[in-house]
Amino acid sequence: MPAPLAAALLPLALLAPAASPVSVVEADFDPATAFVPPAAISYASDLVPYGSHARIVTDRSVPGRTALTLTASGLAPDHEFPVHLHTRDCGADPASSGPHYQDRVDPVQPSTDPAYANARNELRLVLRTDGRGAGSATTAVNWQPRPGEARSLVLHAGTPAGSHTAGPYVTGPHAAGDRVACVKLDG
Repeated sequence: MPAPLAAALLPLALLAPAASPVSVVEADFDPATAFVPPAAISYASDLVPYGSHARIVTDRSVPGRTALTLTASGLAPDHEFPVHLHTRDCGADPASSGPHYQDRVDPVQPSTDPAYANARNELRLVLRTDGRGAGSATTAVNWQPRPGEARSLVLHAGTPAGSHTAGPYVTGPHAAGDRVACVKLDG
């Protein structure tokens, strides 16, 4: 290749590849106290046992739309887990993941106003497990998260919440809204 042509193509070769419209995150749940910070944290090993698995596929291939599928195995059997997109990374404290991600951010936090805290403005789904603790759920919203602002997917205790023992950050039976697990998402 002639030198002038190679010099002209070099800037193109240095460009970062375009981000894929579909991302896949797979992780096994570990304790928050693991030596290496885990990609998936269980805060309640009775509902989300260590070693249970999550696979999250996020599809942004249609402009102005986001579809998310969560597939899990090894969780508490015959259980319903409410799941939400959150604004911060997972951490040792369940609250580290911050509030629910909202397409239109409620100026008053924590958000309880139904004009903001609703299924059109937040990415929500319910993961129902079978008798072996496996399940899959899909949802879609007519917006795409702002880059870098949707950092994790959080599983809440759901139902039957009271029939399980307490996790390390919960006293007494789990309340339905308690954060029991968190998965770190790619950017």
